[in-house]
Amino acid sequence: MEKHEQLTIAEYQLTAESFRAGTWDHDVSQNREALVAAMPRNPGKILDVGCGPGRDLVAFKGQGHTVIGLDATPAFVEMAQQAAGCEVWQQSFLSLDLPQATFDGIFANASLIHVPSSQMVKVLKNLHNSLVAGGAIVMSLCRGDTEGYSARPTGYRYVAGWEYETLSPCLETAGFEILHHYYRPPGLPCEQQSWLVIVGRKSHS
Repeated sequence: MEKHEQLTIAEYQLTAESFRAGTWDHDVSQNREALVAAMPRNPGKILDVGCGPGRDLVAFKGQGHTVIGLDATPAFVEMAQQAAGCEVWQQSFLSLDLPQATFDGIFANASLIHVPSSQMVKVLKNLHNSLVAGGAIVMSLCRGDTEGYSARPTGYRYVAGWEYETLSPCLETAGFEILHHYYRPPGLPCEQQSWLVIVGRKSHS
């Protein structure tokens, strides 16, 4: 595992309880609904990449979807399994081992921010391969053009910022057609919306 992944996972492992407490009530239903609307089947089979403590697994499962979580942080894998009662795979983004053509949707909410920009196409290709034809992906990423370690009291997280203009070519190179994009949180002027969300679909080719 690469050093930046080890450091990021270690920081999350140390702060898992406070992370769960601080994010469990965040309302990202807009992003979940965008994924379901783009999927070829509803209910369908969803992979939550970087599922964290399992908030969105619980929500998707409650809507009748078959869900599998994936996270590299051991504490989150355990929390998500307990919260959602579903399968959660412990894998890092740079060493994904996913079944081919399995999922109707991939949910990557504020998780692929930890992928170095130079590796994003590789990660997206792995995710693309695990989707059925016409399968959908929703990615939420922090905006900006900086990349590197974000220092915290408990360690470091590696974070890369993106804009639509820099991220959309990565998706297209990996074989996705971009359906639409929007910015969050809702209701703020665009320059104050710190998150970019892209909805993509696996091209049938």
